[in-house]
Amino acid sequence: MTTTEMTQQERHTKALNKYLEESPQLKEEIKDLSADEQRDQIQWAFEDEAESQGFQPWELTLKYTSTPEEFEVARLALHKEAAEVLGVEWEEYCEMNNLVV
Repeated sequence: MTTTEMTQQERHTKALNKYLEESPQLKEEIKDLSADEQRDQIQWAFEDEAESQGFQPWELTLKYTSTPEEFEVARLALHKEAAEVLGVEWEEYCEMNNLVV
């Protein structure tokens, strides 16, 4: 399955699983929690990680589920789509979101 064939939910689940595999300390900290509590903790940690890297959670999901080249292309395409939906000029949108292109 290529990244373009995945639904957003499938992509996000794959990203969370990959993030957890790369976070042994988190895995250890949550091992005794219920499945629902584990899911919540992983999601919150993932969101914190995105913020620490200067990304939105959807951008980090994209980063974890694509090659570096695919990531940059898809990230900009999705940001351009968001700018259009919001009716904001691309340059203004980039400024508002601290995007460097």
